[in-house]
Amino acid sequence: MVQYLNPPLDLSFAALSDATRRGIIDQLGRGDASITSLADQFRMTLTGMKKHIQVLERAGLVITRKVGRVRTCTLGKRGLAAEAEWIEAHRKLFEARFDALDEIISEMKREESDDSAR
Repeated sequence: MVQYLNPPLDLSFAALSDATRRGIIDQLGRGDASITSLADQFRMTLTGMKKHIQVLERAGLVITRKVGRVRTCTLGKRGLAAEAEWIEAHRKLFEARFDALDEIISEMKREESDDSAR
């Protein structure tokens, strides 16, 4: 099996595969939040939220900083440009293949129509 090595993409897509983590990204897009407030909002334990935040931090999607006793989360600076670029390239590939398939189906229908007219 061929394996492609792109750890940043792997970490990002793994982090974003979870609905709670996507929700955290959405929430942080509206503004910074403490881990405690995120845990409350998502109705989960502080320990559970910390684990989600760690996954997002490893992927570079979230940054945390400690001020006093509060750990505040913000969106990471790198964004999702590489992920969007990968998705767009593959979207174009699928689109081209579906266009080719449409052409084959159209050709088969024309041939079938010609055969039935004879």
